[in-house]
Amino acid sequence: MKLNEIRDNEGAHKKRMRVGRGPGSGKGKTAGRGVKGQKSRSGVAIGGFEGGQMPLYMRMPKRGFNNPNALKLAEVNLWRLQDAVDAKKLDIKGEIKGDALVAAGVIRRVKDGVRILGTGEIKSKLNLVVWSASAGAVKAYRC
Repeated sequence: MKLNEIRDNEGAHKKRMRVGRGPGSGKGKTAGRGVKGQKSRSGVAIGGFEGGQMPLYMRMPKRGFNNPNALKLAEVNLWRLQDAVDAKKLDIKGEIKGDALVAAGVIRRVKDGVRILGTGEIKSKLNLVVWSASAGAVKAYRC
C-alpha cells in the first residue's frame, strides 16, 4: 500500500449538499426553504420568539436551584460490580478504586468520585475505595 492509495471506507464520507445551484441539483431555486416568510430568508433568529408576546419560557415561574458546586459522581450498582467480578475483570484481592472500575469497563469515567447504589446483590467481599455509598448498598453489602 502506498500513500496515494489510502482511501476512506466506502460510505464513510458523505458529500455536503450544495443548495441553490440550479434545478438539476435537487435543491435548486428555494433550496429547501419553502416559499417566502421570515424563515426563508437569511439571518433568522426566532428560537422562542412568539411575535412580541411574552414567550412561554419567560411566563413560567422559576423553580428549584441548581447547585454549581455539587459533585458529579459516577454511579455504580451492586449487580454491575458482581458481573465484573464474575467476568474476572476486577481483582478482588486488592483495593478497588475508580480507575480500576474504568479499566474493567464498569464505568466510563470517574468524574468527581464514585457512588455505590444498592440495586442487585453482591456475593463476593470487595475492598472498595469510593466517595460514598447509598444506605441500601451498605445494607446489601453487610448481609
